Amino acid sequence: MTLELSSDVKYWLNFFHPVTMWVLLAISLYAAYSGLQVQRTRGAQGDEKKELIKGKYNVKHHQVGSILLSLMVVGALGGMAVTYINNGKLFVGPHLLAGLGMTGLIAFSASLSPFMQKGANWARMTHITLNFVILGLFTWQAITGIQIVQRILTNA
Repeated sequence: MTLELSSDVKYWLNFFHPVTMWVLLAISLYAAYSGLQVQRTRGAQGDEKKELIKGKYNVKHHQVGSILLSLMVVGALGGMAVTYINNGKLFVGPHLLAGLGMTGLIAFSASLSPFMQKGANWARMTHITLNFVILGLFTWQAITGIQIVQRILTNA
């Protein structure tokens, strides 16, 4: 059984993954901000700490992180699915491999949450390190993704 889609649908499907990922990059920046605010709260004292606690950054960071994890997985799978639908194959290269790596790293980072909630500093430091690696890879992915979109637009 073969899935037949019109050429217009196939063309516009090309933009599902890049748009999702650019939104995800913006959400990632907010997640980084809220995570840094959680760290600030942890080290603050007195009125500053009271004010930071009112921001509920720990709750926001956890919620945004959950959204980020799910959208990263769906976005990665969606990008591969659209590529396969449109080309009958995946193009194994740095963009795909880095994206798969990011997807694995974000799952690993999220899995550290129960340990961090119990106060394990090693888990917190690993989580922070992994997330900054992911953010760096994500920035690079955005640039290489623009190059891929430009090729799609040129070949249209």
